[in-house]
Amino acid sequence: MTQISPLVIAPLIGVVTLLAWSFVRRNLSNRALSNVPGPPSSSFWTGNMGDYFDRRGWVFQKKVAEEYGPVVKLHGMLGSMMLYVYDQKALHSVLVKDQYTAYDESPEFITINSLVFGTGLLSTEGEHHRKQRKMLNPVFSVNHMRYMLPIFYQVTGKLRDAITARVCDGPREINMLSWMARTALELIGQGGLGYSLDPLTEDTEDEYATAAKAFLPAILELGSLRLVIRYIQKIGTASMRRRILDLIPYKPLQKVKNIVDTLDKKARTIYYAKKLAFEQGDEAVLRQVGEGKDIMSILMKANLMASEEDRLPESEIIAQMSTLIFAAMDTTSNTLARILHLLAEHPEIQERLRQEIVAARDGEDLSYDTLMQLPYLDAVCRESLRVQPPATLLSREAHKDVVLPLSQPIRGVDGLLMQEVTVPRGTTVIPGVLGWNRSKAIWGEDAAEWKPERWLAPLPSTVTESRAPGVYSHIMSFMGGGRACIGFKFAEMELKVVLVTLLSSFVLEVERPIYWNIAGVRYPTASEDSEYAELPLKVSIWKAGS
Repeated sequence: MTQISPLVIAPLIGVVTLLAWSFVRRNLSNRALSNVPGPPSSSFWTGNMGDYFDRRGWVFQKKVAEEYGPVVKLHGMLGSMMLYVYDQKALHSVLVKDQYTAYDESPEFITINSLVFGTGLLSTEGEHHRKQRKMLNPVFSVNHMRYMLPIFYQVTGKLRDAITARVCDGPREINMLSWMARTALELIGQGGLGYSLDPLTEDTEDEYATAAKAFLPAILELGSLRLVIRYIQKIGTASMRRRILDLIPYKPLQKVKNIVDTLDKKARTIYYAKKLAFEQGDEAVLRQVGEGKDIMSILMKANLMASEEDRLPESEIIAQMSTLIFAAMDTTSNTLARILHLLAEHPEIQERLRQEIVAARDGEDLSYDTLMQLPYLDAVCRESLRVQPPATLLSREAHKDVVLPLSQPIRGVDGLLMQEVTVPRGTTVIPGVLGWNRSKAIWGEDAAEWKPERWLAPLPSTVTESRAPGVYSHIMSFMGGGRACIGFKFAEMELKVVLVTLLSSFVLEVERPIYWNIAGVRYPTASEDSEYAELPLKVSIWKAGS
């Protein structure tokens, strides 16, 4: 039997003590939330978390969003309480007005991302986060998206060729989730890093791509250990913590360590190769993948030209690389898969969209402006993101006692109206993405239906005057405030380029049930109990006039 070193045991005892005290303190303060309506607890140990975070939790999430109003109390671990909110004023407070002074990501989220990615956008807070965001925001401008569009067409052209090779002899069932994942990875590789991660036309593996794909499942394997990582990080020096980590005989932990090492090593290799190319001049830059038009190349140039006060250290530029890969991979690929599934289920909408695309293309690649302004393509993307948001488990934590304002009073458990809610320090607040996106009060009685045509007519005043704090199209799928998805324009262009490429070449059909599961990013399986993520669709070559 493996002996655990006292060097490991002593810190763990301290961590358990700190964790126990944090639960006691939280339970004492959560009495302030007891009057907020919400579903009953399913278990003292897990509260409603087993229902909400379960892979089949979509039904429970819809119940929370639809039955209890725009501010809902949820029961957390060991009797603690949480809030689910989609009241407009409350969302604005959590995500925008008080985002740095009262609410931010949880310490666990910040710590894990810091250990994995370094000091990047996902692991900084307050003024530090604002400084990084200020440097990165211009990199994701519309002008830079225009420059990257030829890269996107080149990558999706390879996707088209790869699928054509598999269906040229007749219709065939293809796992489109796998192809969307590979395409999204190569698009963020070339468009984001100026580095090819997957040739698409060949089945080869890149170590950086393999590590990026394995990261999220590996983190989930750590289970409750994720809750104590923030306390462990406070013990001793980084080198001492590394020695402790090497001594812990826990395979999931060692697996995460190896993934992090791979991500860091490859990110540094790519960065220094770019730096050397910049030093050698424009000709060397043009020889690189992306020809210097990728996000990291633009960021590095902007950083060199920035004032001393605004300039980011080299370590923080490197940290953005793996952050970009992680943030852009599953979210976009699974959103694409969801749209393809919806189109396969609604062949009349698929055909209408195809006709719009084919007429606009006329055999040529679309310009950026034409691509982004195709009305039905835009409607399909917006409606899919509204009705089927890819991520519904996002949360914030109150870093101090704070009063949450409401745009409309809610009726408490005691029957009295509540004009505001006192939120104790340490309370987890879940922004109600699904609640807002499907609110009947905002979107009408058909709010839960997927109807792309709703975007082709003027939206109701309840939508246009709702002042959603989201950064995209009156919905919350890309969140809002300083931690909104910084790459939503990149993602929107990616969705549209992939759809244009696929629908002008292929017909998609669904022949068996597909089940969508709750996770950090929702994913499909071909059976309710399957652990294998896949989207099997029947794919055939589209022929004009057919």
